[in-house]
Amino acid sequence: MSKREIEVIRLGRIRYGDAMRIMEDRFQARIKNEVGDALFLLEHEPVLTLGRSAEESNILMESRKLADMGVEVFHTGRGGDVTYHGPGQLVGYPVISLQPDRKDVRRYVHDIEEVMIKTIDHYGIVGDRLEGKIGTWVNQERKIGAIGVRLSRWVTSHGFALNVSTDLEGFDLIIPCGLKDFGVTSIQIESGSAPSLEEVTDRVEEAFHQVFW
Repeated sequence: MSKREIEVIRLGRIRYGDAMRIMEDRFQARIKNEVGDALFLLEHEPVLTLGRSAEESNILMESRKLADMGVEVFHTGRGGDVTYHGPGQLVGYPVISLQPDRKDVRRYVHDIEEVMIKTIDHYGIVGDRLEGKIGTWVNQERKIGAIGVRLSRWVTSHGFALNVSTDLEGFDLIIPCGLKDFGVTSIQIESGSAPSLEEVTDRVEEAFHQVFW
């Protein structure tokens, strides 16, 4: 496994559209090989995002009511269905080139899952994978980490979301990732305490270092 330099950029709490502009600028520059690899770590204001395969019917509340609640809605270029982002959730956007030795989409998704598994292990939570489903799970029934990625010319964008102390009622607005028969959970629920987002950000950076550097 090759080691590489990856710039870690912490954006704090930021609206989805603003984060997308920053990520997209870096993504386009990375494709042109004008900049190196980067990992953006951040927290979003309440937002619903729909991937390329999303069904509008998986949003369970009409747009006017969502707007009244301060919840934005965005169609995105990532894979996957619909998900919720909000305060208390750590979001990571790796903008990295998988060339020359990581040109394997399944491996990349597996590695992102591994980053989240390593992170929650620190809090005594055993994360696992669910056959046929993308993400990080607890007891193969409760999703604690979601993944939705985009690749172009083997450069990645978008990424993953790990529920730390997220208000899970936000997921009641949708059928998360189109999966009706599975629950959603967080580090706070599974461990019984709520670590700070800054602390978990440190843990994710460390885990990313172990898996990708």
